[in-house]
Amino acid sequence: MRFFTARFSLAMANFNTHLNGAFLISSTVALTIYKAGLIDDSEFLICVALGTAGGLLPDLDSDHSTPIKLGFDIGALVFAFGLVMHWRSTLSLVSLIVLWIAGYVFIRYTVFHVFTKMTVHRGVIHSVPYMAILGLGLTGLCYYGFEADLSDSWFYGLFVFGGALVHLALDEIYSVNLTGMRLKRSAGTAMKFYQHKDKWWYLLIYGVLALLIYAAPPFAPFVDNVSDPAHWQQLRQGLLPTLLETWWTHKG
Repeated sequence: MRFFTARFSLAMANFNTHLNGAFLISSTVALTIYKAGLIDDSEFLICVALGTAGGLLPDLDSDHSTPIKLGFDIGALVFAFGLVMHWRSTLSLVSLIVLWIAGYVFIRYTVFHVFTKMTVHRGVIHSVPYMAILGLGLTGLCYYGFEADLSDSWFYGLFVFGGALVHLALDEIYSVNLTGMRLKRSAGTAMKFYQHKDKWWYLLIYGVLALLIYAAPPFAPFVDNVSDPAHWQQLRQGLLPTLLETWWTHKG
C-alpha cells in the first residue's frame, strides 16, 4: 500500500495523458457540432486534429518533452526541404545535399538550443493568455490568410485553445496529492494568467493578445450561427438511437 501511495502521489500528467485527454475532449465536442450540422466531414477531422495538437502545445517550453522535439524535427525537415526546392534549379546535386544537411542542422540543433535556453518549463508559454494568442492567431490566419469560412476559422482557433486548456487543466488536477489531500509544489503553475516574476513578458503577451482581439474576424456572426436553433434541433433528432428515441417518445 505504501508503494501504491507513493506512486500515486508522485504521478503527473505525461505525454500520453495530455494526448489522450485532448483527443477525447476534442473528438467529443467535434462530434457534437458535426451532428448539429455546424461542420462537415473534413472540418470534423481538422477540428479533432487541431484540438489534439493544442493539448500538446503548452509543453513547448519543456526542453525534453516529446512535442518540442517532434516539432523541431518536423520544422527542420520542412525548412531544409524549402531551401532545396528554392535552389534546386541553380545548384549542383552535391551543393543541394550540403544545403539540405546545413538547413536541417541549423533548425534542429542551433535554433532548438537557443529556444530551450530562452524558455523555462511552465513559464510564460505554459499559460492561458499565451494559448489564447495561438488560438486567435490561427483563427486570423485561416480567415484572412487562407480565406477560410468565418465559422470554420473560429472553430479551428477555439479547438486549439480548448485543447491547450485541457492540457493546463490536467496539469492542475495532477498537482493535487489525493492520497494526502494536499497540493504539490507544482499547483498553480499550469492554469495561470500572470506571474509577477515574468511581469514584462506578460505585459508583452497581453499587448499582443489585445491586438489580436482587435484584429480578429467578426465574432457576432459566428455566435449567431452557433446559436441558431435549427442546428440544435438537428442535434436533438440525432442524439439518441432510433429504438431508444421511439421508446422515450412513447413513454413521454
